[in-house]
Amino acid sequence: MPDFGNAFSGLAKDRKLTEQELIRAIRFMVAAEYEAVQLYMQLAESIENELAIEVLKDIADEERVHAGEFLRLLYELAPDEKQFYAEGAREVEQEILNLHKKRSGKDLTVGDLKNQN
Repeated sequence: MPDFGNAFSGLAKDRKLTEQELIRAIRFMVAAEYEAVQLYMQLAESIENELAIEVLKDIADEERVHAGEFLRLLYELAPDEKQFYAEGAREVEQEILNLHKKRSGKDLTVGDLKNQN
């Protein structure tokens, strides 16, 4: 688990990062953004102050934008990364198709999935 208490955990000292170290650092940043989303949403769901709830939800949304920015950068720095995410998405889509067929007895197509979004 990343050490979010130290902004430089996993980074080399007294020198510039290698390309692989930069990629690893970006992955830590993605994880940190998602952890921040979780913390802000947990707090928002635990309070009654409407202003604080709205501000926390807005900040959580901004963190998701940041995660997207880091992911896009990661795809540029490590092109194979995007392929792994795409493979994972395809595996879930296949599970959705299988579950739909099991529940309804009818085949669902990938086109049907795209139309649902």
